[in-house]
Amino acid sequence: TMIPRPLGFLSVVLLAIAPVAAQEMSKPQAEHEKLARFAGTWDAVIESFGMDGKPLHSKGVIEQHSGPGGFWLIDDFTGECLGTKCTGHGALGYDSIRKVWVQSWVFSMSPSLMVWTGDFDATGKVLTMTGETPSMNGTMTKMRKVMTWASADSMTIEIFLVLPDGKEMKTMTLTCTRRAG
Repeated sequence: TMIPRPLGFLSVVLLAIAPVAAQEMSKPQAEHEKLARFAGTWDAVIESFGMDGKPLHSKGVIEQHSGPGGFWLIDDFTGECLGTKCTGHGALGYDSIRKVWVQSWVFSMSPSLMVWTGDFDATGKVLTMTGETPSMNGTMTKMRKVMTWASADSMTIEIFLVLPDGKEMKTMTLTCTRRAG
């Protein structure tokens, strides 16, 4: 007899994860617990720079909360970017297998998933990450992001585009203040 498709698929999934489930499930480590301190609502003052270097000013809100299993910090952004309403969604966490911080990011102004990797400095207050994004002509462009926590309630995010000659151009700065409460 044939197993109905939904049950057959479920059986395959359960058989595939059974060896993993038999092992002790992962628990958040110190790196993951560090993320909890970033949870909250952050008001962002945004300074964006076009290719002409002239700044555009806008505002946004970043909602951050602990994600699945305490391994992730989930970001939800709403605001204005380059004069257009925009939204974004990300997940920041520590990959304890690869020993690197990772972040995925989707944005209403791009059809591509951005993936960042990086590490904190020795102070634990500056996270520098690199990634790639499609450029206007469709080629992949390298980017660098620096997230700095000056205090528990003050965060700055700087994003740089790496130009073909290797020089960097700052494209955006978000100066964020955590809301009370």
